[in-house]
Amino acid sequence: MIIEKSLLSELLGIGLSSGADFAEVFAENTLQSKMTLMSGSVEEISDRRIYGMGFRLLKGTKSVFASTSDMSRLGLISCARRAAEAMGELREAESVRLTERIFPDIHAIRTVPTSVGCADQSSLLHRACDSAKSYSGEIAQVQAWLLNVDRNILVANSEGLLTGDRQVRTRMGVNAVASNGTENQSGSSSPGARKGLELFEDITPEETGREAARQAVTMLHAGYAPAGNMPVVIDNGFGGVIFHEACGHSLEATSVATGRSQFCGKLGEMVASTIVTAIDDGTEPNSWGSNNIDDEGHPTQKLVLIENGVLKNYLIDRLGSRRMHMPPTGCGRRENYHYEPTSRMSNTYIDAGKDDPKEIIGSTESGLYAAAMGGGSVNPVTGEFNFAVREAYMIRNGKIAEPVRGATLIGKGSEILPKIDRVSSNLASAQGMCGSKSGSIPTNVGQPMIRVSSITVGGR
Repeated sequence: MIIEKSLLSELLGIGLSSGADFAEVFAENTLQSKMTLMSGSVEEISDRRIYGMGFRLLKGTKSVFASTSDMSRLGLISCARRAAEAMGELREAESVRLTERIFPDIHAIRTVPTSVGCADQSSLLHRACDSAKSYSGEIAQVQAWLLNVDRNILVANSEGLLTGDRQVRTRMGVNAVASNGTENQSGSSSPGARKGLELFEDITPEETGREAARQAVTMLHAGYAPAGNMPVVIDNGFGGVIFHEACGHSLEATSVATGRSQFCGKLGEMVASTIVTAIDDGTEPNSWGSNNIDDEGHPTQKLVLIENGVLKNYLIDRLGSRRMHMPPTGCGRRENYHYEPTSRMSNTYIDAGKDDPKEIIGSTESGLYAAAMGGGSVNPVTGEFNFAVREAYMIRNGKIAEPVRGATLIGKGSEILPKIDRVSSNLASAQGMCGSKSGSIPTNVGQPMIRVSSITVGGR
């Protein structure tokens, strides 16, 4: 146990001595390792340990948070006292009785990365690099990296809960640059999962390298995208980043509880097309964004956010629950012990529909096919977004035509959702890191192929 049970009880008692009505200890011991290859040579090997405690007190909707990396008894007590003194005048402390609870672990790990030597991990990266390099003579540079995370957390609170979780994650990334001597274009691929190195039994390093190289070469030979309003077909997988950013963040209590969301007060209302159902599911076995418990000790759950176009639920953490007078939904997450938890997504996706992907393309006379999305910016209050399309093609006469580059999608989440007029059956997810108030956390985004009847496309 990261902190002894008797000391946890003492710390929580110190917190309650301030007049707080809730006290919480979050402790973690996390090991991260990353290996990077550049053009076939090892560029960097790094190891990082994250070890410390976050201590939180609540009184109504007032919150006080402190953290420390001093895990000695005196260091932990000092941290708890600082938080208690910030909350209110101290009185005599009483220990809190804790009952340990073990939640089911649905994420089997077969090969813990820390048990595998550097040579074997380097071999995986060499395979990815060689595959990307051999794809085309136009590939000028390849970088590949392998990230391993072994996160151990402990949560104890004044309600008597004592629990923990071990979270092992593995992810590989390949970035390829294609060049014709006068200009360069890049491509990338970065699969990951809440798995050990058995990840590469499902997705090979060779596939990852080829995909990055294919994107780079395709975009090297692409013209520029036209601008204007047009139908846009957005493919599955990372295409779901638009819903995640433009709509998902607006469904988090972080925004809703403070009245800073485009979806405030709209529970039970039609907010999307009737063919749209959107879900956040933290229970998917071995998915990148999954956990057995959230960082507040609540079990994760599958939550239907939008059902057949109707807004059904928000994502709610403990503090958001107090502000909104609604129960928590197991979504309180944080990057590490330095951060106070808040409501965050896990594996968020538009659910599969009934349309055939080929028929969606075939029924689109002209428009843009967004095969792979890139980064962008979003205002969570208004839902206004601007996203780059990493790989795009024109649609002409119901067929995918020439590749184009420089396309951006511009719109507003609450206005785009009702314009989704086709949803296919080929649901897929992709991995990312989501940044917000409580730091950067692993999340899945996903969707099947969808069509938006009209959206503003920015081009050259």
